Amino acid sequence: MSLGSPTGLFLFDPLRRWLDQLPLRPDSAALAELAGRYPVHTDSGRRVRFVPPQADGLVYECRIWENGEVETRPDNWHDFFNALVWLSFPLTKNAISAAHVGAMQQPGEKRSLLRDTLTHFDECGIVVLSGQPALLDLLRGFRWRELFVAQRAAVLRDMRFIVFGHATYEALLAPFRGLTAKAVLYEVDADWLAQPPSEQVAAVDRMLATDVAAGRFVRPRDFQPLPLLGIPGVVPESEAPTYYDDTWQFRPGRRVA
Repeated sequence: MSLGSPTGLFLFDPLRRWLDQLPLRPDSAALAELAGRYPVHTDSGRRVRFVPPQADGLVYECRIWENGEVETRPDNWHDFFNALVWLSFPLTKNAISAAHVGAMQQPGEKRSLLRDTLTHFDECGIVVLSGQPALLDLLRGFRWRELFVAQRAAVLRDMRFIVFGHATYEALLAPFRGLTAKAVLYEVDADWLAQPPSEQVAAVDRMLATDVAAGRFVRPRDFQPLPLLGIPGVVPESEAPTYYDDTWQFRPGRRVA
């Protein structure tokens, strides 16, 4: 897929290795062939396979754990990106899957806050990394104009944005005003930022998987809202400082512990 395609935006770079090997559509056969060449296994020892939806009543997460089968609707961008995230972030997807199955084993558990939180990040997550703590503090403080206008050069130089959520990838095919991801923030050093992109993705996968397994993310407020169209380079309109005057999109949120 070329940079002139709908997935040419730099936010698709974590999936670039796979996108460059696939046709410009959610092709189930090509996806299955790709997964066969680059096998991923679940923590339960099953090889991950992307299969059509099944009618046997087995719960989605249990099917992954017990059989390694990820239900994937044909010709569906949402499920297509979910499969590519499995290939790009296998440790984290495994950790999320295991956490779901573990939560379902609790007495009387149907759909808990923990499972909703994990699903939220699975669908809409992004990881933001920087060697400058002050930039991360601006993001936490919803100080969008200071971050993306006054500190724009520093953002371009010293921040990295790595999309995880498959619903977010789908939405980025046609970005819209108000598109927001749920961010996990990490402080890293200059050496980390100098790594090749593929090594950064692998490192993020390890970091996220460790935090998911440790129970760091247990409620939606554990994630930081991030309006994606404010990130420099996502839309050309953001080159104008007045773009960030839109307080409907760039809201002065208030964090409550």
